Parts: sequence; structure tokens; C-alpha cells
Amino acid sequence: MLPIPAEELNGSGTLGPYWTFYRAVAAEQLNRWLPGEPSVILDLSGGRGKWSGQAARLGHRVIEVLDFRRTPDGLSRLRDADRVRHVRADDLAFLPDASVDAVLAEERVMSIELMAESAMSDVARVLRPGGRALVCVDSLVLGMAILAEQEQWQHLRQTGEVMLVPWPDGSITRCFSSGQLRELLIGAGLEVEWMRPRTVLSPSTVDHVLSSDARALNYLVRTELEAQPNDDDTVGIHLVASARRPG
Repeated sequence: MLPIPAEELNGSGTLGPYWTFYRAVAAEQLNRWLPGEPSVILDLSGGRGKWSGQAARLGHRVIEVLDFRRTPDGLSRLRDADRVRHVRADDLAFLPDASVDAVLAEERVMSIELMAESAMSDVARVLRPGGRALVCVDSLVLGMAILAEQEQWQHLRQTGEVMLVPWPDGSITRCFSSGQLRELLIGAGLEVEWMRPRTVLSPSTVDHVLSSDARALNYLVRTELEAQPNDDDTVGIHLVASARRPG
């Protein structure tokens, strides 16, 4: 899969069909991953995406942390809305140990959070024994593509180190190889269940199929999720991993 240009990553470029497919894959991955019984879910995705709403519609109670580690005033608001409780906090100190059944770290939150080791240790602390975390990060492939666009050739060989990539908007993202993501999770005391690129089908393939038959979306999603590219960080802009707290 060729890297997606940086201007496409917010879904505002020319790859509309691909992003429709991407979101459908992510939603179905979450459906399959969430606990089968009503549970307490912690969502660290910062209010971006529809993860909390999706979990709530399946009967779970959700604590959604807004602007995780980025709200200067710390814990500033706590309110209930249906099954989703919104909290503004810059860390997880408001939660006791072993208090949630599952943690969602979608929307690249562990790539945006440069102190990812500390944040992941906090995730492991609040998970109950046997609880699980679903983590999505920017891949090394994406980082290398962005550096190449910026003509930062001197950094492209430093794939064994932490890769911090500046974006045009001034933000910085941390990009992971599959080995580095595995180290992050194991270092926090979690057991890795599986790891894979979010998508392995190329944007050109998706665009070709959907332009021929828009009804083929479900077929494409099913094909994607039946693929088994475990630990393959040579394709895909994002890596997704599921990890469990032992016990």
C-alpha cells in the first residue's frame, strides 16, 4: 500500500471513497472488539470520532475523556448524558485503580501524546484484571512518507529510534513500528493479543471497486477484516493493537 499524502489524512482530500471504507472498517473492528456484556469503557480519543456513541449504543457505559492531557485546568467538567459521561482532564488521576473494563485509545491519541509510556502505564493502572485496551497509532510508514514530502532525507534511516514527525500545522506526531508499539504495551504491563495495520487494501483498490459498485462496501470491509497481516508495519498509515491486563 502506498503512503497516503499528508493532505489526505483528515479526510478532506480526493480519497473520499477510501475514507468511507476506512471508517467502516474501524467501526466494525470496534464492534467485534467490545465486550459482549455491558461494561464500563474509558474512551481517550479526545471527543474525536464516534467511538463513545458506538459503544453506548451497544449497551456499555462510557467515560469519555476530552482533550486527554491537554486541558490546562485539569478536571473541569463532569456531566452525564445518557450512557456517556464526559470528563475534561489532563491525566487519569480522577479514576481509581482497576476501575474500567476496557480502554479505547483511538484517533492516534498515543501518537499525539509524546509521553506515551506514561500515558499507557496509566491505562494499565485503571484497567481491571482481564480488561483490554484498543490502541491506534501512526505507523512508521506514515512518518517516513511525511518526512519524504518534507525532504527530510537525513531522518529516513533512523527507523530504529523514536520517530517524531513535524506536521505542517506545527503539531508533532510519534510514529511507531510494530515492534515499538509492542514494546509500549508490554512495558506498561499489558499482554498483546494482536496487532495489525488498520487497513491493507490500497486506496486505489478501494476507489476502483466502489466506483464500479457502491454496494461493494460491505464486501470490502469483510475482506479487510478477514486478512491476517499481524505485525506487518510495511503497509498502512495506522497500526491497531489489542492488549490485555493479565489476571
